[in-house]
Formats: sequence, C-alpha cells, structure tokens
Amino acid sequence: MARQGSSDSTERPARARLFDAAESLDLTLTADFGAIAKQRGTDKPNLPGVLAYVTPAGDSVKLHVQLHTRGHFRLAACQYAPLKVVFDKQQAAHTLFTHQGSLKLTVQCRGGRSYANYLLEEYLIYRAYNLLTDRSFRVRLARVTYADASGKRPPETRHAFFVEDDDRMAKRNKAEVLEQKGVYQTDLDFEQMGVTAVFQYMIGNTDFAVSVLHNIVLIRDSAGVAYPVPYDFDWSGVIWTPYAQPDPRLEIRNVRQRVFRGTCRAPEELAGLFVRFNAQKDAIYALYRSLASEGLEPKRIEQALGYFDEFYRTINDAGRTRREFIQSCRQS
Repeated sequence: MARQGSSDSTERPARARLFDAAESLDLTLTADFGAIAKQRGTDKPNLPGVLAYVTPAGDSVKLHVQLHTRGHFRLAACQYAPLKVVFDKQQAAHTLFTHQGSLKLTVQCRGGRSYANYLLEEYLIYRAYNLLTDRSFRVRLARVTYADASGKRPPETRHAFFVEDDDRMAKRNKAEVLEQKGVYQTDLDFEQMGVTAVFQYMIGNTDFAVSVLHNIVLIRDSAGVAYPVPYDFDWSGVIWTPYAQPDPRLEIRNVRQRVFRGTCRAPEELAGLFVRFNAQKDAIYALYRSLASEGLEPKRIEQALGYFDEFYRTINDAGRTRREFIQSCRQS
C-alpha cells in the first residue's frame, strides 16, 4: 500500500522522529540531478524531487520535496554537491520527517571507496560530539539511491546523512540561534567553549572561527548566555581528506598536526574538561567500531582510533597537557 506523506499508524511515536534513532535509513531521492549538478553559483533555485522510503511496518511513503545545492568549498570542489531538502510540513506530518521544514543533506564528495569512508567518518564525528554534549547537531545516516527523473542516468546508491536544523537544535536546548558576528570565545559560556575547543583539538580540526561564525553556530538561552555549536568536520585531521589544508598562519605541516585553538585555561579547569572526555572514551571507540557494518573499512577505523589514542595519552599526561594546552593556548 502506497501512501502520500503518511506512515503506518501503528508505528511507535518514539520512532517517528528522524533524529531519535541511530539505525541508518534506506531512501530513494528522485529528481533532475543533471540540473541540480549545474547549481554551482549563487543562484540556487529549488527544483522538485520525490523522497521515498518504506516504514518498518511495510508502508511506502512518498514526499514531494524541493532540492537545491548549498555550501561553499564542497559546492565548488566536489563532484556531488551538498544538498538542502525542503519539505512540505503539512505533507510530512505523521511521517519520519514530521516538523522538518528543511534539512541539510551531507553527501559523498566524490565516487569511490575512499570518499565513502570520509563521509562515514564525518558522520561519526557528529555522533561522537553528541556523546559529549547535547549542545550539538544531531545527524541521521542514510543509504540514498539517487534516481534521475529524466531517466538519462542509472540510479546510484551512496551514503549520506541529514543534519539537524539550526533552529530545532537551538529549541531542543531551550535557546535561540544568535546570528551575530564579532562574538569571541571569551564572550561565550566558559565550560561549553572549553568542550568545543578540546573536541576540535581531539579530532584535529582547525577549520573554525567563532568571531566570523565559520563552521560555528551560536545559540543563546533566556538568561543571555551564548554557547558555540560546531559543524562541518571534513577538514579534520582524523579524517585527513585530500583537499584539507591548514591555514598557513598556523604554521603546521598538515591537518594531522593538532593545534589547540581555545583560550587559555588553568590546569584544574582543563582537568575538569578532560573528565568528560575520559568518561566517553569507550563509547566513542565503540561507536567507530560499530560502523564497520555500514562499510567503513577496518583500516580507517583503526587509523581514527590510533589518532584518538594519541589525544587520550596527551590529556592524561601532565607534561603533554602543559605543552599542548597551556603553553600554546590563545591569550584572547
């Protein structure tokens, strides 16, 4: 039985929300991907598409959506452009995508096994950060079959993942998005900025800047306290994509070389942050190992965990901590 924008009524509400579960989805996205692939400039009109999936109860769901490209670097450099999927809220009601207005869909940059790994590894970084803080973007992995509406291209299936909407992430944290540049790390919640900065060091990511909202969303609660929420991790050292290059001003050889880009903290303040990371170590490692079932190559899993081993050796050694986090910290 096929339904337009509805799912089986016996489906449990706890499973009805997109980001409430971790298992990967199987979706088919039908659109004129030839036309979408040409959207590489500033003009990105919505183009019609159909998103289809089958519920656990066996019902077929088809949602009419609008698609357009998004992004900056990946939009210009990747074979497959990142997408924004716009939903009709009324049609999507009572489906997996209920309450979703539009969502980022992070797609595989290029074809081939290596880029399939990179996509899965970026997804894992989001999931790892979820373990450390609720002030983070939730994600949902999917195996997407891209069907060309014109019939000129054969269907292709690749992994992708949806990223939680900024406003919904903020609302979940009883806050609102603060779209204000010129805010600095010292203006933000001290503890949360510490979690963000240490995590960026853990994954080897220097491609962010609070003051210009580069790969950072700010949210502010009713008391006026602002918090950073990072995103876009494909330039991180733990993944080490071929296109990731460090800012020359950082004077590091490549993105694998870690740099702590947080403001200065006393040893006891760092120790308090490190407790959180040590507490989640086993869960983070288990998360990485679990994605072998989705096709993440074992050698990539071990490479990532080896990179994290070095991080954990550093935060649990007073001398290394002093060198990496105190002697090299930012004064402002």
